[in-house]
This record gives sequence, structure tokens and C-alpha cells, in this order.
Amino acid sequence: MTPTSETDNCALVSTLLGYARVSTADQNPTLQTDALTAAGCYKIWTDVASGSKDDRPQLAAVIEYLRPGDTLAVWRLDRLGRSLPHLLETVAHLESIGVGFTSLTEEINTTTSGGRLIFTIFGALAEFERNLLRERTFAGLEAAKRQGRTGGRPPVLDDKQKAIARKMKGAGVSMTTIAETLGVARSTLYRNLG
Repeated sequence: MTPTSETDNCALVSTLLGYARVSTADQNPTLQTDALTAAGCYKIWTDVASGSKDDRPQLAAVIEYLRPGDTLAVWRLDRLGRSLPHLLETVAHLESIGVGFTSLTEEINTTTSGGRLIFTIFGALAEFERNLLRERTFAGLEAAKRQGRTGGRPPVLDDKQKAIARKMKGAGVSMTTIAETLGVARSTLYRNLG
């Protein structure tokens, strides 16, 4: 057996790295960072940003720092993802670069079979939710169509108002006066009569 160098051994060791996020500068991330430190995180990145924001520089920095075999840890799932689809997308990206993910509070760890199963179920639930929404939207549009309603904005001028506007225009009345009389913008008249 050939001895391996110290650097070769370091490459085989996975690193647990932490990510914490608070929504405002008034909030204190200590609860999160203490839990991540206690879990054995080598280094922790902290963002001060709303969960709905796309721009989270420290999250981008930790993801860039991660190497295959590493694991990203968060205190709770909502610290990482803005929504379930965003969380699933982020974890899928981590998996694609060979990085595991663990959430301390929910005790989910994608480096284990059980953790991968949980995320597979999450993914299936998110897809199920999208399909239900699509089906409900389609059913609603079909019901509206059967009732004679169509989508979109209602017309600004009805047929009676268009006829009045045409008569006034034919009589030489200015578009400004017609628009004021009907209570619409001149651009609406040009669009409907022009």
C-alpha cells in the first residue's frame, strides 16, 4: 500500500460550512451561528437580507467556496430558500456540484438516504402543487368561457359610445372635445376610431 501525502488526506475530508440569514440589521444571528458552530461548522457566512430577496452575497460566496464532498448547513430550512421551489432549486444545485445539505432544526441531511428521500418528497409535493394550480386556473377559465366571459381588460368604449364618437367626429367635432365628452383619453379614441 502506498502512503498518501497529507494533502491527499485533506482532499478526502469533507468540510461542514454554515450559512445564516437574518432579515434586518436589528435582528441578531447569534442563535443561528451558535447552533452552526456547535454542529461543527468550520466557517459560517451570514447575510442580512429579506428571505424574498434574490441578492444574497454571502449565500453566493459560500456556494462558490464549497467543494465536492462538503456539506452546507443551515439552522432552519427557511434561512436558505425564499420558497419551496427556490429551496429545492438551491439543494438540487448543491447536489449537482457534489455538495450535501443539512438543516439542523428539521434534522434533514441530504448526505443520507433518508434526507434524500425527504427532498424527493418535497420536490414531488411542489410539482403536485404546481399541477393543481394549473388545473384550477384552466377549470376557472373554462367555467368563465361557458358563462360567456372572456379574460382581459374590459373595453374602454362600448359599441354605443363608439357610434357617438363616430357621429361627433363626422360632424367635425375635435378629438379633444369628443374625449372630454366621453370621459376617455384621446389615445383611446385614436385607437378605437383611427
